[in-house]
Amino acid sequence: MFAPSVFRKNVFDDLFEYPFGGGRNAAQLMKTDVLETDQDYTLLIDLPGIEKDNVSAELKEGYLNITASASQQDDSQDENGRYLRRERFAGTYTRSFYVGDAVTETDIKAKFENGVLKLTIPKKEPQAPPKRTILIEG
Repeated sequence: MFAPSVFRKNVFDDLFEYPFGGGRNAAQLMKTDVLETDQDYTLLIDLPGIEKDNVSAELKEGYLNITASASQQDDSQDENGRYLRRERFAGTYTRSFYVGDAVTETDIKAKFENGVLKLTIPKKEPQAPPKRTILIEG
């Protein structure tokens, strides 16, 4: 049986949120569309308000890790008055996608434009490990 939801939010969603409140997780902050063609996959990741210099992509053990960081000034007051509430995100968040061990860094094409990170990842068949024969004497 499915868990009830309140205002379209599943009660289990809280398990994946950041500690200490905030109610935001990486999937909410880095909304991603995944497109598939015969040759590749394309990820379109929304990163509104993030500078290109604050975005990094790393390939490690078959996982593509995307990290983005956003900052805001900690001033409690600006020239127009003081803040009563701040809901803009400040911090670092990461999402990971399994792309397989056959994909290398040079295979992935990345472009950042208008707050959207576009990554194109070719489809590659996993390579069989090399056969290592042991010489038997006698």
